[in-house]
Amino acid sequence: MDAFNLAEKFQTIVFVMSDLDLGMNNWMSDPFPYPEKPIERGKVLTKEDMDKLGSFSRYKDVDGDAIGYRTLPGTQHPAAAYFTRGSGHNVEAQYSEKPQDYESNMERLRRKFEHAGGFVPAPVIENASNAEIGIIAFGSSHWALTEARDQLRDEHNLATDYLRIRAYPFANEISDFVRSHKRVYVVEQNRDAQMLSLLKLDLDVELVPKLRSVARLDGLPIDARSVTDEIAAMEGK
Repeated sequence: MDAFNLAEKFQTIVFVMSDLDLGMNNWMSDPFPYPEKPIERGKVLTKEDMDKLGSFSRYKDVDGDAIGYRTLPGTQHPAAAYFTRGSGHNVEAQYSEKPQDYESNMERLRRKFEHAGGFVPAPVIENASNAEIGIIAFGSSHWALTEARDQLRDEHNLATDYLRIRAYPFANEISDFVRSHKRVYVVEQNRDAQMLSLLKLDLDVELVPKLRSVARLDGLPIDARSVTDEIAAMEGK
């Protein structure tokens, strides 16, 4: 439900991602709640809106959030129709090869992407007391991380804070989390450390040296011991 609402609100594709461990096993789950609120269709102009406005500019940033107003097919107003094209266009949805139109549209999409970070599911943060070390993970790695944090505390006297990413674009809390720790370990089950790469692209440049990679790629669900041993070794424990 949230994914559909975000897709409508931001007028963009939304991917709901799972992973192999979740997809190939049976898991207990709480029942899904029945929708109590209507679907959020976002900025949709009705016939009554069009009667008042007379016309509209499909890609004009009216409200400063980089999201244009739209009409739905079949809206009974002569100015309601517009042509959606994948090539360069201006705010009126008209084809354009003017550099200023193309640049303006690219900047609007960048602002919309950044704006979306405040509406996607926020990360879940678990803090210890005065921890200098942070851990970032996502997906089904969560349970291994929960156990690994206990092992690091009990076996190596190493307190850690933990942030579980739940969506991309990244929320502002992730940057704040990295900024508040001396070193941050990014745990993922990926050969090329893709999550680490995305974080490096997103974070301010002075925060990037704080990141360390813990990447598992043996084809098995990630386990706590391997995470514990790798972090402890990098911490000189």
